[in-house]
Amino acid sequence: MGGMSASAPFGPREFQLVLLRRMADHQPDLVEDARHELSATLAEMREANRRWQAMVRAPRGRGSLRRYRSVLGEPESTGRRVIGDLECDVLLWPVPLWPDLRFEVMVAPGGAVWNEWLVRARGAAAPVLRTVDDLVPWSCTVDEVARA
Repeated sequence: MGGMSASAPFGPREFQLVLLRRMADHQPDLVEDARHELSATLAEMREANRRWQAMVRAPRGRGSLRRYRSVLGEPESTGRRVIGDLECDVLLWPVPLWPDLRFEVMVAPGGAVWNEWLVRARGAAAPVLRTVDDLVPWSCTVDEVARA
């Protein structure tokens, strides 16, 4: 499996490699297992991250939401959420590595992405969080921990 070239497609698999790269310093063993599950080399993970950063920093690059749509395709679901006085659009994409989770992007009026994170998929059971010992890596979302 060779590395990706600049003209290679950048899709959900590469996006998952970017997410894994972000987590590598905190959970190296879990990231290593997930990388193998994607049949990706360390070099591919680094290259995916490099290409994502280049897309993010491109002077005339796509806006954040357009970038997510071009990489992840059409969202699995969309909706609206009110937070304080702000009503925003919410878009959710599946993440094959974590079938019980979705990648959520919240978009403020005017189209600016102001939050992006992994959330529990609708209907998927969240873990019971009573003590610090229940905080098993990759078992719960930031939002679930905050609520607990």
